Amino acid sequence: MNKNSQWSSIFTFILAMIGLTIGIGNIWRFSYVLYSNGGGSFFIPYLIAILVMGIPFLILEYGLGFSLKKSFSKLMHDIRPEFEIFAWMLVLFVFIVVIYYMVILGWDFAYFLNSFTFGWGADPNSFFTTYVGGSSDLSNAARLILPTLFCTTVLWILFWIVSTHDVKGIGTISSVLIPMLFIIMILIFIYSFTLEGSVLGLKTLLTPNWSALFNINIWLAAFGQTIFTLSIGQAMVYTYATYLPKNSKLVDEVLLVVITNTLYEIFIAVGVFSILGYMSIKSSVPIENLISQGTGLIFVVFPQIFSEMGIVGQVMGPLLFLSILFAGFTSALALFEPLLSSLCDKFAWSRRKGVTILVIVTIACSVIFSTGLSSYLVEIVDNFVNSFGVLILIGVQAIIFGWFYGVEKVIPILNEFSTVKVGKTWVFTIKYVLPILLIVIWIYGIIDLVSDTNMLEIIVDIIITLVVVGFSVLFTKMKPKNA
Repeated sequence: MNKNSQWSSIFTFILAMIGLTIGIGNIWRFSYVLYSNGGGSFFIPYLIAILVMGIPFLILEYGLGFSLKKSFSKLMHDIRPEFEIFAWMLVLFVFIVVIYYMVILGWDFAYFLNSFTFGWGADPNSFFTTYVGGSSDLSNAARLILPTLFCTTVLWILFWIVSTHDVKGIGTISSVLIPMLFIIMILIFIYSFTLEGSVLGLKTLLTPNWSALFNINIWLAAFGQTIFTLSIGQAMVYTYATYLPKNSKLVDEVLLVVITNTLYEIFIAVGVFSILGYMSIKSSVPIENLISQGTGLIFVVFPQIFSEMGIVGQVMGPLLFLSILFAGFTSALALFEPLLSSLCDKFAWSRRKGVTILVIVTIACSVIFSTGLSSYLVEIVDNFVNSFGVLILIGVQAIIFGWFYGVEKVIPILNEFSTVKVGKTWVFTIKYVLPILLIVIWIYGIIDLVSDTNMLEIIVDIIITLVVVGFSVLFTKMKPKNA
């Protein structure tokens, strides 16, 4: 790992961190989670989850990365050599995420190119399954979706150009894309309020269901969303923090990033449901029938709305898909960094060599996700990686950092320049509260995962497990090379 690599400024780092946390999930996931988990009343468990888990763990990752300046695998090895394998498992799981994440951005890029002329036609659902994301029909497994493969490959080439320019390349692109992202979303947000039916959408979204607060699944959803949106415990925040310059106000920066991310999520949810309210009025379809998660919302419902808007839709459509592209690209840069940093650190690779090797691997893997089963495979892999792999390894980290490393060591570093200080309450949270919470969430996630699965999903899950464990053992056993 190049210890001389640094963000050009604290402001650049904060923009990069905002780019890390603000991704496609904020745009298509949060509004659905908020609506389906009690509406306005969901804010109570969600804010508690942010305070109890999100902020404390981010503070830990900032402190460790800033003070130790080493790759995640090296950190785990130095705590105890036998812990190194956990680090490799985590960074490999996160690397798998970036592979299918870029494929989703490939779908979005295809829609962006088609949005100027409404190239999806009168049936966006058919367009998606035929030309972009495929379906769960196994008979289409051998069919290659060329538009998706082309768009994803183009994005990987752009990714390579940005990522080879050291961490300053990530900082530069974040400094451009994040302000543009906010400008685009503000335009969409303002316009959504002018639409007929926007009030209906907001009432549907925010009407509280207070009885939901007594449902354990609502609380699990809140903690799950916190992990998802803040990317805690996935070595990304830790790795970015290793490039921080001296005199950083670590705790203050955590709070700034969390507040920005949370407000952005709420901001987007309000805009999304304002537009859905408009769609409900125009089509005479109950708004509940229009609400869907993920691909259904972004690649089917919204294109229908834009087509009905006419000329306005030809402006709003490209803006929305461009904003998703910007948000996703900056997050992908962060997802890529932990494995890259660990490989370069252990095997003394130059950054350019590491990026080139990994991008070649990702483009080859993108072919698998560009078949007629594209969206189905993405769903299977996403559920397994996040519900099983990443989640339990975050819990393992909380135990290792709390009980074997000793988080008390980080307190002086965290408090040195920060306006907001941490102390015994923070230590108690890391050592006791977080491990218990994360393991409970993991158990519920596993129950949900295995309760509704089929043979293809089992085969994919087994393959992922063998690949991750196999390479983790290999990388752990290989001797490091001196730079």
